[in-house]
Amino acid sequence: MSFFAQLGERLQSRGTLLCIGLDPDRRALPAAYAGADEPLWAWNRAVIEATADLAAAFKPNYAFYEAEGVAGLEALTRTIDCAHAHGVPVILDAKRGDIAHTAAAYARAAFEVWGADAVTLSPYLGRDSLQPFAEYADRGLYLLCHTSNPGAGDVQELTVAGRPLYHEVAELAARWNERGNIGLVAGATYPEALREVRALAPALPFLVPGVGAQGGNVAQAVAAALDHRGGGIVVNASRSIAGAADPRAAALALRDALAGAREAALQAGAATADPYDGLIAALHEAGCVRLGDFVLHSGQHSPIYLDLRVLVSRPDVLWLVARAYSELLAGLEFQRLAAIPYAALPIGSAVALVSGRPLIYPRREAKEYGTKRQIEGAWSAGETAVVLDDLITTGASKLEAIRPLQEAGLTVRDIVVLIDREQGGREAMEAAGYRVHAVLGMRRILASLARQGRISDAQRREVETFLGGRAR
Repeated sequence: MSFFAQLGERLQSRGTLLCIGLDPDRRALPAAYAGADEPLWAWNRAVIEATADLAAAFKPNYAFYEAEGVAGLEALTRTIDCAHAHGVPVILDAKRGDIAHTAAAYARAAFEVWGADAVTLSPYLGRDSLQPFAEYADRGLYLLCHTSNPGAGDVQELTVAGRPLYHEVAELAARWNERGNIGLVAGATYPEALREVRALAPALPFLVPGVGAQGGNVAQAVAAALDHRGGGIVVNASRSIAGAADPRAAALALRDALAGAREAALQAGAATADPYDGLIAALHEAGCVRLGDFVLHSGQHSPIYLDLRVLVSRPDVLWLVARAYSELLAGLEFQRLAAIPYAALPIGSAVALVSGRPLIYPRREAKEYGTKRQIEGAWSAGETAVVLDDLITTGASKLEAIRPLQEAGLTVRDIVVLIDREQGGREAMEAAGYRVHAVLGMRRILASLARQGRISDAQRREVETFLGGRAR
């Protein structure tokens, strides 16, 4: 049975998401063990025997054994053998990452010498540094993605191609998972990052450290990390269990807390089925979707106002928006993105970065100097362009923007927007021969905000009544 299959079986048969870390610092061991002939082994054996029936896995951290020299490594061997004797798989927390030849030696050590069932790895030397481990198809590989330590953001949140580096790691891991034996490490101390990683890698198993001594919230972590089947995670605690006066009592309490959090998340998930709930919440929090009393350009009062120009100051939300556009674009045939000034220009730039597709844009007025271009960017007559805009109301601005593109010899068939205000624009454009693709409709946004408790049902009904009174 493969490592991840073992974990899934233990979740079903034992009802546990708990991973117990075995990190024996000899300087901090209780007196009863510190004076033993083999203190690390004596302490580990006591913890394993007390908690094996509660654990989905044990996770010894290699550093604590290496620090004790040969005696420590002998204790590691006995610890792994003891866990296996109790039927519990072992994750060796070694955080390896080196060039391929060296990685092969590390892989042999982890899986053949120590007998671990899984290992933690750093992905920052690239795929070839992971390949020797991945060749052990029955063993698990957990790649560091967004870790639980306070300094995690120093490198992992650096912007790469317009988004955080850990997003890139999550997507790379999903692509590299050819043998089905790759997972990710994502810390409970950053629940929003954990939720983002789950969205980027929906099928990968997660190792979630950071609860217990590090203070991660159990309910938030479980809700953010569960996969669509209600599993796909183990949650690690080390010091708060192994260092407790009664390790079994501490393990039992955390196992039950994790099970309760899982059940609550599954029940909540039944009522929260929209995959764009996170994006909608982010738009609301950023002020892109506002409810109140607003005077529109026409002079009419509106109970809702959409301001997507705010996105230029919120790169985190802009990245989510660009990814959503890219998902819609994946099913269309085109050579160029064409963003309509002004609100769609930053969106178009972000989409170009995320999707790798070239961007052009029609100017509102031709330049009176230099190239005197009406369309900026590189393009050729006969190519197909997809028009991008922030939202659609009546469709009039889309027709105005499409005209110079067509006059230049470009073909336009599709228009992609973030929000359809559902006030007749889609129907008008389709009557003119264009296909409109919207990430979100207003009623979907309202339903999500109400379901998440961000607006009241009365507010939702007020806006829906307003929309219903407009031309559709």
